Amino acid sequence: MTAWYEYTIEATGRGALFWLLIAFLVTFSVTRWVTHRIRAGGDDPSDEAGLISDIHIGGVHIHHVVWGILLILLAGFLSFAYQPGSPWIEVLGAAFGVGTALTLDEFALWLHLEDVYWSEEGRKSIDAVIVAAILALLILIGYAPFGVTEYDRQQGLGLVAAVTAVNVVFALLTLAKGKLLMGTIALFITPVGIVGAIRLARPGSLWAHWRYRTRPERMAAACERYAPGKRRMDRLRDALAGLPSGRR
Repeated sequence: MTAWYEYTIEATGRGALFWLLIAFLVTFSVTRWVTHRIRAGGDDPSDEAGLISDIHIGGVHIHHVVWGILLILLAGFLSFAYQPGSPWIEVLGAAFGVGTALTLDEFALWLHLEDVYWSEEGRKSIDAVIVAAILALLILIGYAPFGVTEYDRQQGLGLVAAVTAVNVVFALLTLAKGKLLMGTIALFITPVGIVGAIRLARPGSLWAHWRYRTRPERMAAACERYAPGKRRMDRLRDALAGLPSGRR
């Protein structure tokens, strides 16, 4: 295991990203466990689940997104200010991962500017966590952003610009069609973007709003195709959030 880490992670300069991803996943899991313990204690701030309870300062509930933002700022500042080598860059990477998990776990809160953690809108936090984890994993295993390979870079700026433009166009089309996961992966793997851009848009997406309003047959086809997938995805979101499906 040590040899694998040294050859695959350390030698490629991805140690900080590796520990960022590990810290991110562990922190998200622990955070969800803690919030469930707190919720099990009731809505009254005085109802504490043992030593685990919400933090209140001056009667104000301090959400964990606050600690996440502070940790991200601290890790980023120290990294830029001192540009440390190993092992401190890995420590800062892990700290950044912890802060990112705390922040994205309440992504829906800073998107809606209200506490929607346990509501239907709260599933957006799970989407944000999935996207962030996939982005980190793709970079960690060696995929280059925008599908640009080492061969492309050797051929000059023109080819790099062309590959990037094509990749971005297909990724944006995929995202416009409401396929967040595919659109994220498409930023790194162009064929995924091509497939996502060609296929039907999801109902409620920007593309469906623009193109399907006057084409009811296309909207009906999209609804029929994506309804089962939406139910499966909602069950996955609830499972990752630690909730029985439909218990929001």
